Formats: sequence, structure tokens, C-alpha cells
Amino acid sequence: MSATSAPFGMRPAFHPSGLDRAQALTDGILSGYSSDILKGQPVKMDTSGQIQVAGTGDAFLGAFSGVEWTDTTGRRRVSNYWPASTAYQTGSCIAYYYDDPLIVYEVQGAGSFAQTSIGDEFDLTNTTAGSTTTGLSQCTLGTTAAGSGNNKQMRVIGLAPYPGNAWGDSYTIVRATISKSQYQAVSNAI
Repeated sequence: MSATSAPFGMRPAFHPSGLDRAQALTDGILSGYSSDILKGQPVKMDTSGQIQVAGTGDAFLGAFSGVEWTDTTGRRRVSNYWPASTAYQTGSCIAYYYDDPLIVYEVQGAGSFAQTSIGDEFDLTNTTAGSTTTGLSQCTLGTTAAGSGNNKQMRVIGLAPYPGNAWGDSYTIVRATISKSQYQAVSNAI
């Protein structure tokens, strides 16, 4: 039973085509960007063509996957998260993130989901929560539904098929797709 709150962010489960590859974006994060970006955290594209943390309710691209860069001392760094306020040598940063709106993610609910949640939309919550020790996001999926004809960030499409995870559990782990993508027209809940 998913009775324990142990969020892991947005974890790609699968893609209908079988390919759920992360995209690589050169200089994809602003040098000195002041917030941590954790693996599994929702990210959006800013007006300069770089990624940044997406907040609750924002249209976004997908989930952060990792980063590599050469620091100002010339040392190459590889990490599953972006440490806040890190500076790098120009042209050396490569940010990895999932941006295909057809990817199906697994995410733990901030509370309970019923099977009637399928097809409805929900916003991500705790989007900046996580651990710089593990580098993993702890964002969750909120449990307030958009309702028919309205829009939120993610659409629940099913239950994550794990032993001990069931509809109605205290912190249900669901499968969801992005419904408020920066790359596609906004779609409403059914």
C-alpha cells in the first residue's frame, strides 16, 4: 500500500514509441542560475532558450535528467542535478531533459487518487522540493482535479503497476502525461 509519502519527482515510465530519450541542450542552463534543478523536477524554457525550474500551474517542457559542464577552474563535472549559482565556462554546459509530451511519467500523489481520476488533470506541487545529497526531486502531483473543460499541468492516465500501490492509497503513485506543454496547444480535462 502506498501509505508512505516518499516522492521521487517525475520519472519517465515509457513512451508509446518505445523511445524516451532525454534531449541535450548546449548552454541549456544560465551560468550562475540561482536555483537547484533536480533530477525529475519539472522544467520550462525561458525566453533566452535555456531551461529553468517550472512552478505549480506553469506550462512546461518535461522533467530534468542531468547536466554536465566545465567549471571555472577547468574541471569537467557531471551531475544528476544543477547546483544553484554554479558558474561554468561558456559553451561547456550540456543540460539533459525529457521534452516529448507523449512520455508517460510516474509521479507520487500528494494524497490519494481514485480510479475516477483517470482522464482528469492535476497540477504538480512541491516543485522545488528535493535533496542536493541525492540530486533527486521530491515534487508530487496535487490531488485537486481541474474538472471537465478545465486545464492543469498533468493528465492522469492510470495507476503505476507496483505491488502495494492501489487506487485510494494515502499517496497513490499514478501514471500521467503532460497536458500543459510549452510545445503543444493546451488540452482540457475530459
